[in-house]
Order: sequence, then structure tokens, then C-alpha cells
Amino acid sequence: MHTPRALFDSPRHPLVLLLHGLEGSVTSSYIQGMMQQLLERGLQVAVMHFRGCGETPNRLPRAYHSGDSDDPRWLAAKLTRLYPNTPLAAVGYSLGGNVLLKWLAEDGDSSPLVAGVAVSAPMDLHACSHRINRGFSRVYQRHLLESLRKSLNRKAQDPQLRAALPDITDKNLFADFRRFDDAFTAPLHGFRNVDDYYTRASSKPLLGHVRRPTLIIHAIDDPFICPSAIPGPGEVSDTVELAISANGGHVGFVAGSLWRPRYWLESRIPAFLAEQLGG
Repeated sequence: MHTPRALFDSPRHPLVLLLHGLEGSVTSSYIQGMMQQLLERGLQVAVMHFRGCGETPNRLPRAYHSGDSDDPRWLAAKLTRLYPNTPLAAVGYSLGGNVLLKWLAEDGDSSPLVAGVAVSAPMDLHACSHRINRGFSRVYQRHLLESLRKSLNRKAQDPQLRAALPDITDKNLFADFRRFDDAFTAPLHGFRNVDDYYTRASSKPLLGHVRRPTLIIHAIDDPFICPSAIPGPGEVSDTVELAISANGGHVGFVAGSLWRPRYWLESRIPAFLAEQLGG
């Protein structure tokens, strides 16, 4: 794990904000790999933990969700106040990628970001909730729901928070993401129900409003995201570049051999950012 470095204000050393995926953290392998590549290129890096992720407990009833653009927006505002001469970009993975795209679209011309990159983002949550409930994807779904169950169990140890949570002993709550989001995510975050949440949190319908140079990286064979969730050229603004490949999986894109793997994202993303940031 990388030792954190102090940030400093410099137009020659842009800052890249990394947004992890569901139940990820600064220790996630894709975050660690990207941090190393960016730091080696003279960029500064900040990683935002979504609420309850990492080692810091979440002491509020609310958690985080796929459309939660308010927290990174707040953090970006704080960073730009502290480092006004430092260009700011962002990279989001999976859930963090959808959050980033929604944030970019909502802010439009007023976005504090110079550029953004979204990797394997579930841009249509309706379609993706059905895809992850089929075939081998259900194994990944069970793994993530078990992680969420443990997180809620830790949260329920606080008597003041327990009353705001659903019955976490109900096994049906963790049967699939749709039921979990209907019973927990949606009501806790101000949505009418799961369909209202999936509609309002999906970034795909908003991509025409993105005004910053943005790279969307996606693989058609992603086992967790329905191909129909992938936008076409006519569904994005002219500042959005689509990098859609036939293969790559979910936040994978590994080439080379078993003994000498090459992580394509770790070269493609820094190259895009360098082009946009003038590095």
C-alpha cells in the first residue's frame, strides 16, 4: 500500500481524484495500481472513500449509492479552495464511474473538473440489476451483498443508527440487489422505491449534458453490466470519447501473459489525462 503524500498547490502537478467501486477502498488493487502510475507521472492523487468504506466508520444513517454525486462535489469544492492553482481531474470505477458521469452531467459548464474517466460504469441501473442476477454474475452479486450485510451489521451496533435500518436479520433483504435497494438504498436516500432510484441515479440519460473532456471505458463482455447500458455516439455529448472493446471484463482489461500481465487501464488512463491536463 502506498504511503499518503501531502498535497501541494501547483499548476504543474494536477490532482486526480479517484472514486472506487461498490465496497472498495484505497486498498483495492485497481486503485493502488492507478495511484502508482499517476504518481510516477508527476500527478497528485486523492482517493475519496464513499461513506462507510475504508476504515472510517459511517456514523450517519445514510450510506452511499450509485447516484450519490453530492459527496464528490463537496470534496472537489474543498480541494479547489485549498489548491486553487491545481487542475483537478477524476477517475471513477464501476459505481464510482456512474457517480462521476452523473456529477459531470449535472454540473455541465460549471464542473470544477478539467477532465474525467469512467471505467465499467453501470450507466443504466435498471438493465444492470437484471444482468447481475443471471448466470455467473450471481456469484459476484452474493459476494457484494455479503460485504454490504457485514457493513450494516457493524452499523447496527450503534443503538442510535439501528432504528433507521431495515431488519438486517431478514435474509430476503440480501437475496439480490433489487430487493436490497428497494428495502434499504431507496428509502434511506429519499427515493420513492427501487425503480425511482434506478431511474434518477442512472447516468446514461444525462450523458448529452457532459461538458468536460471525458473518456468512458467499457467492455461488451462485462459480466455484470448489460450491453444495452452502453451508450452509443448519439447518446453522449461531443466532449465524450467512447472506448468500447469486445473484451476486458469488469475493471479488468488485462493483456499479455499469465506471467507478464499488462494492465491496459494503467497506460490508457494516464495518457488521456496527460493529453487533457497538458502533461
